[in-house]
Amino acid sequence: LRLQHSHCLRHLSEDKPAGSMELLSTPHSIEVSNVTCDSFRISWAMENSDLERVTHYFIDLNKKENKNSNKFKHRDVPTKLVAKAVPLPMTVRGHWFLSPRTEYSVAVQTAVKQSDGEYLVSGWSETVEFCTGDYAKEHLAQLQEKAEQIAGRMLRFSVFYRNHHKEYFQHARTHCGNMLQPYLKDNSGSQSPTSGMLHGVFFSCNTEFNTGQPPQDSPYGRWRFQIPAQRLFNPSTNLYFAGPSPTSRALGASYCRPHPLPL
Repeated sequence: LRLQHSHCLRHLSEDKPAGSMELLSTPHSIEVSNVTCDSFRISWAMENSDLERVTHYFIDLNKKENKNSNKFKHRDVPTKLVAKAVPLPMTVRGHWFLSPRTEYSVAVQTAVKQSDGEYLVSGWSETVEFCTGDYAKEHLAQLQEKAEQIAGRMLRFSVFYRNHHKEYFQHARTHCGNMLQPYLKDNSGSQSPTSGMLHGVFFSCNTEFNTGQPPQDSPYGRWRFQIPAQRLFNPSTNLYFAGPSPTSRALGASYCRPHPLPL
C-alpha cells in the first residue's frame, strides 16, 4: 500500500464514447476482519467481469472523531491509500496511520489504470466502521527494547512546553480565566496506558541535541506556552510520562491534578 498521489481520476462513464468500455461495478458487502493494533484485513464483493480488469484499489480510511472531543484538538487528515489489485481479502498494515484502540471508518473503490496514466474508477462502496486492537505482546517487547536502548543517553531538559494556535490561547485567556483547562487524553498521538484514562494538560519535553533547548518549530502551532521543569517536579504535581511508542522516539508528559494550570 502507498499513500495516494495526485493522479487524475474519472469515472468510466466520463469522457468516453458510449459502449467504449463496460462500467465497473460498485464494490459492496465490505468485510473487515483480523483487526490488530496496526493492521486489518478487508474484502468486498464485485462483479466477476471486473476481476480481470481491475488493476488498483483505492481505500478511504478515516479516524472517527469523538463528538465530545476538545474543539481545539488537531484534526487528523483522512488517509487515502492506493494498492495494486491482489486476491481478496487483502491486508492493510501501517503503524504510521493506524493507532491502537481507535475507531475508524473505511470505504473502497476499484480502478483500471489506463495507458495515459489516468484511472477510470468505480463508485465508492458503503462505509463500514471498526476499532483497532490494543498492543500485542511483541509490541510491548518493542517498547521495552526502545526504553532500554535510550536509557542513560537521554538529554537533560529545562522546560515543559505546549504549542498550539493563537485561538487556543486566546480562548484560555478570555473564557477560562487565563487557565489551561485539563481534558481527557484520547487515543491519538503516542499511545500509552494513559489514553482514555487521564485528564490533564499535556506537554512536550523534547530537546535538540545541538542546543539543549526545545525545537523552535512545531506542527501543532506557532504559539508556545512553556514552564520551567522544576515547577512541575514537586510532590504536589501528578506528572506522567508517555512514550516512546513502537514507531516513535518522542517523549511526552502529562501534568495532572484537579486544578487548571495558569498561563
